[in-house]
Amino acid sequence: MTSPEFLNLEEIAALARSHDALNLAQGFPDTAGPEIVRSMAASALLNGNNQYAPVNGLVALRSAVAKFYTERHRFPMMPDEVLITSGGTEALASSILALVSPGDEVLVIEPMYDAYAPLIRRAGGTVVAVRLSPPNWLLEEDAIRPLVTPKTRLLLLSQPANPMSHVFGFEELSMLAQVCVDNDLTVISDEVWENVTFDQLPHRPLASFPGMRGRTVKLGSAGKLLSLTGWKVGFVCAAANLLKKISQMHKVLTFSTPPNLQTAVAYGLGLSDEVFVAERTRLAASRDRFIRQVGEYGFKVLPSQASYFVYLDLPGSGISLDDASFCRHAIENAQVATIPLSALYLASPCTSLLRVCFARSDEVLDEGARRLTEARRMLQGS
Repeated sequence: MTSPEFLNLEEIAALARSHDALNLAQGFPDTAGPEIVRSMAASALLNGNNQYAPVNGLVALRSAVAKFYTERHRFPMMPDEVLITSGGTEALASSILALVSPGDEVLVIEPMYDAYAPLIRRAGGTVVAVRLSPPNWLLEEDAIRPLVTPKTRLLLLSQPANPMSHVFGFEELSMLAQVCVDNDLTVISDEVWENVTFDQLPHRPLASFPGMRGRTVKLGSAGKLLSLTGWKVGFVCAAANLLKKISQMHKVLTFSTPPNLQTAVAYGLGLSDEVFVAERTRLAASRDRFIRQVGEYGFKVLPSQASYFVYLDLPGSGISLDDASFCRHAIENAQVATIPLSALYLASPCTSLLRVCFARSDEVLDEGARRLTEARRMLQGS
């Protein structure tokens, strides 16, 4: 029996470029973003200040973020509890590098976003994986509490959960909050997918649970909220004692974020809730279209409750190759790029699921489904 192939994300990107593959791998929406927000950015660039913004961000944007979250999550947030960063990944980096010290253990839900482990290790910390299993990705107390040791200082959580495309339920988050309170853990709660949830599933910020407000660092992303991922405008929301440490790290990483983009995002966050609902509805329609299309072609698909991604179950779809091998085969022979879930584990990965981005136009999704089907047909010889 041959060992499963392994492909990392850089290798997949290079392979896709060399074969001019259709991109269903990278997570970005195939739209321009709200025109009114882009126009505001252009106006601010031409007519506004183009020198360094304040380290913590423009007051207008910090106030807009505080108001946005206060209204949606029903607990007060002040502008002084908000830091503006150059994207969600910089928010993540600043938070980890500020709060993790050499020798600290950090609990991380696995599979995990690919930046988590390298950043924790760069800070001198040790990654302790809390492994979840498909297709339900349940967060269980018996799997978490035994992993907490005297060296455990922090929990890093993605919720809604990326890369699992899963929304944790109230009971799961309540349990997780209690574990953190009982063990005096600080939490970095990566909530950039908070507006990309489907089927009326609510997003519940971890900071809203009892005992969590003062120990939770909430990360947000204007790129995900407004479908403007290339702008790289992120938010860190935390109590003053935590935010001060993170701001000091942000100062030496990127210092500040382009002021015209901050001005435009502040405007965008003030748009009516219908704008954000419409974007969720549009993405849900794309998800449903792709699932229906590949289902008709004979693929088995796992439920997708959040994010831009769905998973194809390869064994359930009659494909005997592991995920990385099928990913390579589909790029080289059918010119369509996806992501094998195995690339998002530290060790002993799940090798049966292939991640596909559905945040694309109808035409691209239809062609992607056709090419994936052609890749499967080549293996089956019919």
